[in-house]
Amino acid sequence: MRLGGPAKFLVPVETEDELVEAVRWARDKDLPLRMIGTGANIVFGDEGYDGLIIVNKILGHDEVASDKELVTFKVGGGEIWDEFVALTVSQNLSGVETLSLIPGTVGAAPVQNIGAYGQQISDSIVELRAFDLEQNQIVTLKPKECDFSYRASRFNRQDKGKFLIASVTVRLSKKPTVQPPYYTDVAAFLDEHEITKPTISQIRQAVIAIRTRKLPDPRTVANCGSFFYNPHVSQEVFAKLLQKHPDLKSHQTDDGQLKLYAGQLIEIAGFKGIHDPETGMAIWPKQALVLVNESASTTADLLKFKSKITDKVHDLFGVTLEQEPELFT
Repeated sequence: MRLGGPAKFLVPVETEDELVEAVRWARDKDLPLRMIGTGANIVFGDEGYDGLIIVNKILGHDEVASDKELVTFKVGGGEIWDEFVALTVSQNLSGVETLSLIPGTVGAAPVQNIGAYGQQISDSIVELRAFDLEQNQIVTLKPKECDFSYRASRFNRQDKGKFLIASVTVRLSKKPTVQPPYYTDVAAFLDEHEITKPTISQIRQAVIAIRTRKLPDPRTVANCGSFFYNPHVSQEVFAKLLQKHPDLKSHQTDDGQLKLYAGQLIEIAGFKGIHDPETGMAIWPKQALVLVNESASTTADLLKFKSKITDKVHDLFGVTLEQEPELFT
């Protein structure tokens, strides 16, 4: 978002040993600490961070197992996520191809349990290694210990800030795992290009084309991607909302609730494509979930604009939108 104040201290780490040493240094000085990848899903407070920011630069993507059907990689948490996806697709491996072009690092991917178009990172994770700030040591966690759910994990919920993820081990398939019926946007791309039996590479190409068309590049346009989670409501609540908003869309979740689309709620609330002169913030015209910093100078401006949106959505639908990017203060 190009906002927020400075960190008091900052250090990149390239190995697990350097990570352990950075934690020890901060604790010797009684400083708070946090670890980041690229900061793609973070909003920094205006006051900055009065402690140590550790930047994950742990690299590597080693093949650790392979058989007739599966290949397993151990990947450094500092690797750029989409570069790893490109590598796996170039080897004709399936499991993360629909997660193409998601910004950030491999170490950040499990925190939010990134997902798109029918795949999520938790489906492929075998284990991960992380520094446990309570046990004061590197630990290995299996998927069942990560408490993965929709766009969530123990790392961004009950144990936020407790684990510093050093590496992630994933298992991918030598056969395509994405099968029809495809998501609407993916199906439209395949139809447009007359592709009836898409390869893993063609699925990646479809996702890249869709994301490029809908979303701004964070390297050139200040944004954090989707700013709000899609809210979940009960069947009863949705039925009442339909009486007032008959065009409201939903998707049934595994627990029987209905997922609403935050972007649609924001559009109905009148914020589609808006440019707010008071705060310098805007809504990306092609995707209402994306908040863009056009001329804002402070994080306070961003949070004021966010409140305008969440207040109006709550007034109209009785739904509280939850912020997706983490606020570092």
